[in-house]
Amino acid sequence: MSKKNLIIILFGLIMLSAIIALILVNKGGPIRVPVGKSVSLSNLLSQARLSEMESNLLEAKYIYQKIINEFPNSSEVMSWQKKLEDINMKLLFSQVLTPKSALYEIKPGDTLTKIAKEFKTTTDLIMKSNNLADGKIFPGRKIKVWTSLFSILIDKSQNTLILKSDEEVIKTYVVSTGKNNSTPVGNFRITNKLINPTWFKAGAVFPAGSPENVLGSRWLGFDLPSYGIHGTTEPQTLGKQVTQGCVRMLNAEVEEVYSIVAVGTEVSIVD
Repeated sequence: MSKKNLIIILFGLIMLSAIIALILVNKGGPIRVPVGKSVSLSNLLSQARLSEMESNLLEAKYIYQKIINEFPNSSEVMSWQKKLEDINMKLLFSQVLTPKSALYEIKPGDTLTKIAKEFKTTTDLIMKSNNLADGKIFPGRKIKVWTSLFSILIDKSQNTLILKSDEEVIKTYVVSTGKNNSTPVGNFRITNKLINPTWFKAGAVFPAGSPENVLGSRWLGFDLPSYGIHGTTEPQTLGKQVTQGCVRMLNAEVEEVYSIVAVGTEVSIVD
């Protein structure tokens, strides 16, 4: 083969690769994360915003991670972390596949409950991730399922609840914890989940909707009786140590967590 022909073939392969890459980018494919520490912060931020505008959420996620890692002392790091967490939630509730999810082909006899149990996830998350209006599924259809285990870390000193997937922080929430250090420290598991829970207190029963019921719209109970995570009728107390020992969240946020974590999820509480 002549040198001229070899050059022509190599040029053709380069052009073909470029065309394939362009097609994949338009489908939300390859991740174009700038490499090297020589890349300026302004260029990284511009690329992150462009990726968001193009709905390439995975690329935007990786760029924000790079920005946080390379500029940890910036006064803007908290806003970047918030942006990253917002993108995490969009990815979680979308059909976009990530390294922590997979496509599952529905088999005859499958139900959402069965699939959720197999992957240790929730039917709510499967439905939200696949834009399903109800529980009807059909064999042969492929759906996105989250394959990485979630866990929860509660920091009493900061009054925060951190939702994690493996060791990655997905989102941080402001919560209320127990006054007089009454929230227990240790490792627990979620053993029950309730919608619009009834509150039983010292022999009294306060149904959902009662002004005296402080549990809000959701309950995630621990394997330590009487303790758990719940909503609140007093959102102004969030960020403070005011409860009888449980962990309070904004109703909309506890509903979000409720939809994501399954029974059996590990909860770690630290001082």
